[in-house]
Amino acid sequence: MKIAQLSPYMYPHLGGVESHVLELSKYLIKRGHEVYIVTTQLEDTKERETVEGVPVIRVKPLTIKLSTPILPNCQKVLMEEGADIVHAHSPPPLAEFFGVRAADKMNVPFVLTYHCDLEIPHIFGQLIVQLYQRTLGTYTVSKSDKIITTTHSYGATSRAVWYRDSTVIPNAVDSQRFHPSNSPGDIKKKLGIGEDEKMVLYVGRIVYHKGLEHLVESASYLDHDVKYVLGGTGDFRPVLEDIVKRNDLQGRVIFPGRIPNSELPKYYAAADVFVLPSVSRLEAFGIVALEAMASATPVVVSDIPGVREVITEGEHGLLSEPLNPANLAGKIRTIIRNPDMAERMGKNGRKRIEENLTWAIVAEQIERVYQELI
Repeated sequence: MKIAQLSPYMYPHLGGVESHVLELSKYLIKRGHEVYIVTTQLEDTKERETVEGVPVIRVKPLTIKLSTPILPNCQKVLMEEGADIVHAHSPPPLAEFFGVRAADKMNVPFVLTYHCDLEIPHIFGQLIVQLYQRTLGTYTVSKSDKIITTTHSYGATSRAVWYRDSTVIPNAVDSQRFHPSNSPGDIKKKLGIGEDEKMVLYVGRIVYHKGLEHLVESASYLDHDVKYVLGGTGDFRPVLEDIVKRNDLQGRVIFPGRIPNSELPKYYAAADVFVLPSVSRLEAFGIVALEAMASATPVVVSDIPGVREVITEGEHGLLSEPLNPANLAGKIRTIIRNPDMAERMGKNGRKRIEENLTWAIVAEQIERVYQELI
């Protein structure tokens, strides 16, 4: 079948949704389908190109406000290219509204994967979100032939989709790329971390809703042989650097910047524990936690809807209280000071990935949704 994937952003813009859409498209192509991605044309990107074997069509936005691209022309592009099914991914919002209109005009099924709720860091943010949900958001959800959420708890607690019968299909990970056999190489040496020192890893955007201020503050509760590595870029980094200075954590919290894709598996292999300290509903799953689990690295994740379903407490890792640096430090300490427990959690995490969360498994589940609708 011919499948149109509609994603507000795509590589070189990085994020969980972008990764999900690209990997899903690659596996659907492997399964014999014709797939293309429609997304926003950013500065210094081509209108049409192929990214890792997937055709990408970039549409110039009318404007971009509050990190949300306004893409009315994506409706025209979808209708010109044609498809047997249109699959949109949200947030950011609005692109799916134009996608559902295109699908309606083409008389083809429309699938919406609702990755997470909207949160806008603006004085009128909550009002804007409510206005959208009561108008274009409600229209899009009501016109969707199928809603996909990534976890039961998130779908059940989201005001945007809880009233719809959604299908739960989790995120997935490339279990061959992220594998226990990967070597850490000289990552620790390059970061200035001694071989006998412990490495706590975070990977992702350095932005406000990730709870990184609490992660950095948690370092104050741990011994000096525990080093924190926060990989990624974002406008929240200066705030974190100020926290490092105030708490005299220089040399214990390391910001390597954007980690090249080729080196990312090595970072997971080098880490003693991976931490996802998110505090917002903008975090609904946590693909980076899957990458760590696939690498047999134990994880500590926030006990919030969606994210908590990634692991079973005590089996694959530990849950930490949001907004509580001392509690987070205690969970990290428990893992790094109990190597037998850490090894068991790492093996159990890898097993969970192999049995439920590889792209081969998840892409087939999404493919069945398409087939049932068609």
